Amino acid sequence: MAFELEGTLVEKFDTQKVSDKFQKREFVIEQKEKRNGYDFQEFIKFQLVQDRCNMIEEFEPGQNLKISFNLRGRKWEKDGNTNYFTNLEAWRIVASDNAVNQDQETPVDSFSEDDPDNALPF
Repeated sequence: MAFELEGTLVEKFDTQKVSDKFQKREFVIEQKEKRNGYDFQEFIKFQLVQDRCNMIEEFEPGQNLKISFNLRGRKWEKDGNTNYFTNLEAWRIVASDNAVNQDQETPVDSFSEDDPDNALPF
């Protein structure tokens, strides 16, 4: 699944060599928005893998970026235990000409209990 997200680069980490055949690099994007008069701040960690690890190198913290990424899920089993991991795997990073507007209100759909479309399914 491919997604896009815009935000401000907060931090970028060094490349980690996990094995002889796999390396990854993580970075964090901050998203700010206002909803119903409240400020919301999200910190979202992405990872770059293999030959894409250097894609973040040209960008500096504080810069507004647009990230294209895939949602990845993995199953890992060891010693009879099963774990599941979810990663946001970036595949394109560009500087964003659109500054992230931190004061913009995010519209919220109105809710009415009398509306049949809002009826609970049980």
